[in-house]
Amino acid sequence: MATRGWKALAWAMAAACFALAQAQAQMLLRDAEIEQWLRDYAEPLMDVAGVPAEGIDILLIGDPSVNAFAGPGIMGMHTGTITTADTPNEVEGVLAHEVGHLAGAHAVRGQEAMAKASRPAMLSLVLGAALIAAGAPPEAGMAAAGLGQSVGIGNYLAYSQGQESAADQAGAGYLEAVGSSGEGLVTFFGKLQNRQLLTSRRIDPYMQTHPLATRRMAMLRDRVAAMEHYGEEDSPEEIERLRMIQAKINGFMQGPQTTLRRYPLRDQSAPARYARAVAYYRASDLEKAQREIDRLIEEEPDNPFFQELKGQMLFEHGRVAEAVAPHRQSVALGPQYALLKINLARALVATEKPEAVQEAIGLLNVALEMEPDNAFGWTELARAHARQGRTDLASLAQAEADFARGDLPSAHRFATRARDDLEAGTPEHQQALDILNASEDAARKARRHGRRG
Repeated sequence: MATRGWKALAWAMAAACFALAQAQAQMLLRDAEIEQWLRDYAEPLMDVAGVPAEGIDILLIGDPSVNAFAGPGIMGMHTGTITTADTPNEVEGVLAHEVGHLAGAHAVRGQEAMAKASRPAMLSLVLGAALIAAGAPPEAGMAAAGLGQSVGIGNYLAYSQGQESAADQAGAGYLEAVGSSGEGLVTFFGKLQNRQLLTSRRIDPYMQTHPLATRRMAMLRDRVAAMEHYGEEDSPEEIERLRMIQAKINGFMQGPQTTLRRYPLRDQSAPARYARAVAYYRASDLEKAQREIDRLIEEEPDNPFFQELKGQMLFEHGRVAEAVAPHRQSVALGPQYALLKINLARALVATEKPEAVQEAIGLLNVALEMEPDNAFGWTELARAHARQGRTDLASLAQAEADFARGDLPSAHRFATRARDDLEAGTPEHQQALDILNASEDAARKARRHGRRG
């Protein structure tokens, strides 16, 4: 009950802050492969820093600029930071620096506004108006969870030189503690510093929120160079994984023709084929896209994300029945990922077969236990229940979807329908009452906050 209340308040505050959104739209992306890759580096750093990893949401922002951020309960990274990195250790260095901010509970700009909100409210304010499109289908693997919102991180997160230096030193210590080199931390920041010196027309957002000083960087470089693990290098496997992640991002974030020029046919490396598979898919050349992804699957049959991409290609091109098999295989290979379960469930519902719809409901219930605030998953569950003629359960699921999205009036409306249609005393009826009470409470708090503001 309390959880519902502060999450709804957070989203209500986000909607109220729509005017703060920046002109350039940025997307909050969901991608199981990239999220896992970031967590593989971030969680060991959080562990040695004493930051509970389970309490931190790691966000992937679809933006080509170089930026990363951290605030109460959140840490995020722009796709441009990942694609700019030359080595995995550079990304690891940026993550270590941000963990330093988390561990130090460093200040944020707009602190008075943030102080009135909890962690999700902080996230909502940072993201501006996070308007997640209802039922908007995610593209293969890289799914936009918040279409149309502006992130505007730089408007909220800013750190003093003292905090920056503390985060530098803490991050260097965390890297040493996990057995990684601090060199990437220095080289990546040095790369940004050189870029800032070379141009005054466009400064990376990271440079605005993370001001660099020559003396500070020299101190960091001296300390890192004296550390035991300074000479540690990324393994060929780690470098290859970064190249695959970069290829996937480039395939989705760049135009197909730009991607195909960057990864020409003469390049037969796995990253190039991954990028081309995405580019061909986005250019509606399904035959070529399948040829590229099938080769990758043949070489790495246990990779769930290749199967996910193939399933998404087929689904988005209307070949729903064919999409089920690769999506099913992706879930078998990656049962720990809720997003893969939701993709399979969506394909099953689209077949309109009664037994497939029932299977989808089971999958969605499991996925939503793993990610209770996944609005897209709740929307798919509403669609599945509606397919079965269970309008009461469909209304309940849609209420959950709207609540997770922060659309309190719509959540209240669907929860009212569910309350009226469901049998009193059942868990589902109580769930509808919870949403009603929480949405009303959150709306009252948001109004009070607006009057105080």
